Amino acid sequence: MEEKHLTRAILIGADTGEYDAESSMDELSELAKTAGAEELARVLQKREAYEPATVIGEGKLAEVKELCGSLGAELLIFDCELTAHQTKNIEAVTDVRVIDRTTLILDIFAQRALSAEGRIQVELAQQKYRLAHLAGKGVSLSRLGGGIGTRGPGESKLETDSRHIRRRIEILEGDLKEIRKRRDLIRNRRKKDNVITAA
Repeated sequence: MEEKHLTRAILIGADTGEYDAESSMDELSELAKTAGAEELARVLQKREAYEPATVIGEGKLAEVKELCGSLGAELLIFDCELTAHQTKNIEAVTDVRVIDRTTLILDIFAQRALSAEGRIQVELAQQKYRLAHLAGKGVSLSRLGGGIGTRGPGESKLETDSRHIRRRIEILEGDLKEIRKRRDLIRNRRKKDNVITAA
């Protein structure tokens, strides 16, 4: 049997004293393992508050960059919710993909969703989260030029991506309504026909 590739990850947290950061990092480690990540190292910085631009301080981020290079990390997992701006800043310094705790949890749900309804619900949650965190998503959102094959002069990729995600959300919500309508129909038919069901 082919061995599954584990994503080489470094876990990062900022201990502001608001909660037990050590046990939160232990929990993050278990989540990362469940998602298919190999924990290479943990970085936990004591701070009075999150650094607005990068969560952890500049010096600590430089250490993380070195760690990424020496350990061959493919992913940084932060034990908090990141803004799009923070994600962009951290990726710019470290040159490694960055996700937060919420994205990690949504990924686990996506892996475990078996029913059609479950898969749609997870993708819907992912798309809504993506839409909320779209602003400021780095170099990839530079402005498009006009001309043949583009969406018109001056429209930014941010607007295009945003519209695409909104359209996908509408489709998923429609699919979810259809599944629920069909399930209600089957349930009502069973009631009408006095069919006994057991689980």
